[in-house]
Amino acid sequence: MRDLKIPAERHPEKARRPDQAQPKKPSWIRVKAPVGEGYKATAKIMREHKLVTVCEEAGCPNVGECWSQGHATMMIMGEICTRGCTFCNVATGRPDALDVFEPGRVADAVQKLGLNHVVITSVDRDDVDDGGAEHFAQTIRAIRKRSPGTTIEILTPDFIRCGPDALETVVAAKPDVFNHNLETVPGLYPEVRPGARYFHSLRLLQRVKELDPTMFTKSGIMVGLGEDRQAVLQVMDDMRAADIDFLTVGQYLQPTTKHHAVDRFVTPEEFAGYEKSAWGKGFLMVSATPLTRSSYHAGDDFARLRDARLRKLGQA
Repeated sequence: MRDLKIPAERHPEKARRPDQAQPKKPSWIRVKAPVGEGYKATAKIMREHKLVTVCEEAGCPNVGECWSQGHATMMIMGEICTRGCTFCNVATGRPDALDVFEPGRVADAVQKLGLNHVVITSVDRDDVDDGGAEHFAQTIRAIRKRSPGTTIEILTPDFIRCGPDALETVVAAKPDVFNHNLETVPGLYPEVRPGARYFHSLRLLQRVKELDPTMFTKSGIMVGLGEDRQAVLQVMDDMRAADIDFLTVGQYLQPTTKHHAVDRFVTPEEFAGYEKSAWGKGFLMVSATPLTRSSYHAGDDFARLRDARLRKLGQA
């Protein structure tokens, strides 16, 4: 029986990779261990509904803060991914069949947590014909039915092995924010994100806007993987050319010695520079800090994103 708590069994594709030293984190990266009643209450709801969270699976440093406030990013379609990205801590392998009852459990948990804004992400499911698109759509519809006032943000796979109708299925379900992360600069894709293609992911986000011009689009990258500043600025330009509204930039943190090495820790001053550049390029919303993650403060950021569009349209 496979034990996903053991790194070698969690990441069999990385077992033969040479160990990469994990450098000591600087002071601006360190966070407090998760504690408190709010954290425990959120964990209890997740366990009662047999839900997986990317907060735990990806080892997010913000889990203590977010769960203490009753916020959790739910990861649907199982806890095993069909890809083996070298930065990611989600387990890799052959997933189980999709759980037809999962959308209902997610919707029930969202209602019990009383969320104003929820983020739903998933593993890659290259084993499913539509990449899990219909499962995403069912989850969105279930949440809408149970919690009609909750805004929904999705963080999807790239659907690279699917027909165009997969993306159309998800967009037709009308999430409020469609997020798909580019993750890194194109030159690092062969090493960092070998199963994906940079321009496919970019085109995916562009197509979302073509299918529904009113839908907010969002994408993020990590820094500290070996990229340079000019490459990051070019990614920003590529995103704006695809009409992406919201950019997140955060520090890459190495989950284990078998994962891609941290090239360096980017300073808060450099992050401030990236943020300034992104605002100048026309994004409606930017979050660029060492601890920024796709769903960190997502609810507050969505409110700012919506207000920014209204101001741009002269309606605020």
